[in-house]
Amino acid sequence: MFHLLLLAGVVLGGYILLTQTLFKRSKCKGNAAMAGKTIIITGGNTGIGKATALHLARKGARVILACRNRDKAQSAITDIQEETGSTDVIYMQLDLASLKNVRCFAETFLKTESRLDLLINNAGLVADGRTEDGFGIEFGVNHLGHFLLTCLLLERLKEAGGGRVITLSSMAHRWGHVDFEALAANKDLGTGGYSWQFFQAYCNSKLCNVLFTHELAKRLKGTNVTCYSVHPGVVRTELSRHVSLWQKVFIEPVAQMLFLDPEAGAQTTLHCCLQEGIEPLSGRYFSCCAVQEVCARARDDVVARKLWEVSEMLCGLS
Repeated sequence: MFHLLLLAGVVLGGYILLTQTLFKRSKCKGNAAMAGKTIIITGGNTGIGKATALHLARKGARVILACRNRDKAQSAITDIQEETGSTDVIYMQLDLASLKNVRCFAETFLKTESRLDLLINNAGLVADGRTEDGFGIEFGVNHLGHFLLTCLLLERLKEAGGGRVITLSSMAHRWGHVDFEALAANKDLGTGGYSWQFFQAYCNSKLCNVLFTHELAKRLKGTNVTCYSVHPGVVRTELSRHVSLWQKVFIEPVAQMLFLDPEAGAQTTLHCCLQEGIEPLSGRYFSCCAVQEVCARARDDVVARKLWEVSEMLCGLS
């Protein structure tokens, strides 16, 4: 009996420790007015993106779900409209795995929408494969597609006054690295059929998100636009939909017990959207609705600048 009680105590203690650290919850307290503002959320049809869209629609914002799948987007819009009563949530087709499509999206948006206040680079995936342009899928979607989208929409953000760019990264950026030689040779930052290989590539892409935000803030100095990168927490989403069946069997029970739900996962994104007075923290990394320090390679000025320049070249911007 003693051993059983000891084991139960260890399990309970471990559970409490995990929920207060790795799986810690937070709550956005920001309450900036959103009525009359226009927001783009990539991947806004599911998970964290949908939860973010729902909250901002409830506050009266015009919310544009920038998604690849029309049917899923329309289903999400119906849900959001029913829950919030908003009639100002729309779908625009965006495939981040195609630079041509990103340009088409931006062109359509700039022709049809007069303002942009928030750009939320939310979409992401863990998978193996290639984009339409031949880039590793994680580098191409998680970083490069969002890089091009942001660059094409920056002027419209500046016009609105006080615009913000929020890019979802991950604590996984800590295990990432940027190998420019591999990128030049293979058009990716890691690939392969084994799970550990495309998880490493995911970490690399999330480091790119942090470095992108770090460099973007420097380039936005003197403007009224600010930017932030975000770790949403360890969340139950469709991010790992491409992993193998046996991994899902292992992950799912743990996810149900410990992972945050999408609403909890959206709180730090919402903090960076709605919290007033964080403009001096432009370029910083947020977790649990607070600014957090990052490792040295995630704030390396030289690497961040080179990643920007290489990304411009790969996107045909230079």
